[in-house]
Amino acid sequence: MEIANIPFQTVDWTAAEQSEQAGEIGTAQWQTQYVGNIRLRKVNFTAGYRADTWCSKGHVVLCLEGHLHTEFADGRSFELSAGECFVVADNSNPHKSSTASGAKLFIVD
Repeated sequence: MEIANIPFQTVDWTAAEQSEQAGEIGTAQWQTQYVGNIRLRKVNFTAGYRADTWCSKGHVVLCLEGHLHTEFADGRSFELSAGECFVVADNSNPHKSSTASGAKLFIVD
């Protein structure tokens, strides 16, 4: 990701596009804003959510509430709690996430 040629601005989340993505189990509610070539998302995972596909996109993920379990295609996994963040590069570590209790995230990609 390169942040270039973007003037200072604020982001009005009340006007953000909203969508719902079904997982293998549960749903993810997204609010999405684009700033230049950068996508910003506020994501709420319902309790019991489990992704239905592997993701190869790079992200910066900040857990705002709850707990997020992320597994990698190579078998590694980890837990993210409120206040913790992870960073993964494009096309480097296919991953998918789940949550038993629900989670709220802020994602930059």
